[in-house]
Amino acid sequence: MFESLSQRLSATVDRLRGRGRLTEENIRESLREVRIALLEADVALPVVQALIQRVKVRAVGQDVIKSLSPGQALVKVVSDELTAVMGTANTELNLAAAPPVVVLMAGLQGAGKTTTVAKLARFLTERKHKKVMVVSCDVYRPAAIAQLQTLAEQVKVSFFPSEAGQDPVEIAKAAVQAARREVADVLLVDTAGRLHVDEAMMAEIKAIHAAINPVETLFVVDSMTGQDAATTAKAFSDALSLTGVVLTKTDGDARGGAALSVRYITGRPIKFLGAGEKTDALEPFHPDRVAQRILGMGDVLSLVEEVERKVDHEKAQKLAEKVIKGKRFDLNDMRDQLQQMTQMGGLAGLMDKLPGMASLPDNVKSKVNDKEIHKMVAIIGSMTKKERRHPDLLNGSRRARVARGSGTLPADVNRLLKQYMQMEKMMSKLSKGGSKGLLRQMRGAMKGMGGMGGGFPPMGG
Repeated sequence: MFESLSQRLSATVDRLRGRGRLTEENIRESLREVRIALLEADVALPVVQALIQRVKVRAVGQDVIKSLSPGQALVKVVSDELTAVMGTANTELNLAAAPPVVVLMAGLQGAGKTTTVAKLARFLTERKHKKVMVVSCDVYRPAAIAQLQTLAEQVKVSFFPSEAGQDPVEIAKAAVQAARREVADVLLVDTAGRLHVDEAMMAEIKAIHAAINPVETLFVVDSMTGQDAATTAKAFSDALSLTGVVLTKTDGDARGGAALSVRYITGRPIKFLGAGEKTDALEPFHPDRVAQRILGMGDVLSLVEEVERKVDHEKAQKLAEKVIKGKRFDLNDMRDQLQQMTQMGGLAGLMDKLPGMASLPDNVKSKVNDKEIHKMVAIIGSMTKKERRHPDLLNGSRRARVARGSGTLPADVNRLLKQYMQMEKMMSKLSKGGSKGLLRQMRGAMKGMGGMGGGFPPMGG
């Protein structure tokens, strides 16, 4: 997300950083480029005009021109104003109301509403420790109810059954009663979508809203529709008292126009970003962190939170104890490290949150993918238990057998073993030299990661 915008803005900012002093002409020139970058990112025109005007007022005032480092000062102004346009801070769901807290999900067909219901149910269960029930009031789309039931089973939340012939308002009312009986903390209500905003759709969702009086009414919208996402959200916002927006499919949106337009156009906060089909691919929306990502500063806070949440701490602890005791790091340990990396969104997901990644050339970024990791896991999986524990046993004929078993070439097996030896060397130095030895080794390993030719730093250590 924001790739094209981030590249354009980073280039503009880099040119300014080297200037000892900024003039009104410099700033006007730079803001012209920022304006073009925002329009190309499909940000709504009123948002672009308001943002540029606010930056200009601050930039030509005391904030930038009289600063000792004007380039950095302008970056801060742009970052502040981008954050303000998107809503300043993360707006959480209101879960303090009397249970069950009813959350009504609205949106057009194809925006990913049903999947988002499952993602939100998992988020509330795992991170907020709430007892969640879900219900589908979509009696029109074939298999919509069955889809939600399947997803509810996957994320281990209770499902209130409904049928295609029932009245959506009656379904919603019965679900609220059932949630009370089961002492559920939160009830998520999935509603029907249409291909476009129409009177019948609005009348139905207004009737459901009036019948169950939800604490939260979230509008789910496809971020790839750009500024149209903000326009559709505005139509819903005028008809319903929306409390927030969920942007979906952000992993397929390189422009990011929707994220920058929705808050300004609707006046409603973006509460979550959805990326991908997996049920854990939902993150709270933090405007300040997103602004930093747009300006190529990365999002280290989110990365740290993700590592903390997704790393298997038990395995990490066992590996740490093993290394400290001087026991050998084997290929089973290496496979665990690689699998943990994929659980955190893979290399591409990690890179997206690291500072300075926007300035990397496209041909370099395109090489960073998870195919190599999956290949390495497959190679290790084709070895015997004994070979994984004692890699020295892997002579030429055994390597050829492993290559055939994993559908790879002997050269791939050799490359994996070379990377394993680098990691094993790093671990043995840690057991001898403590954390300082590890830090030196990790720096060396990170340098080699770009082309997948170097070692991998251990995850969660």
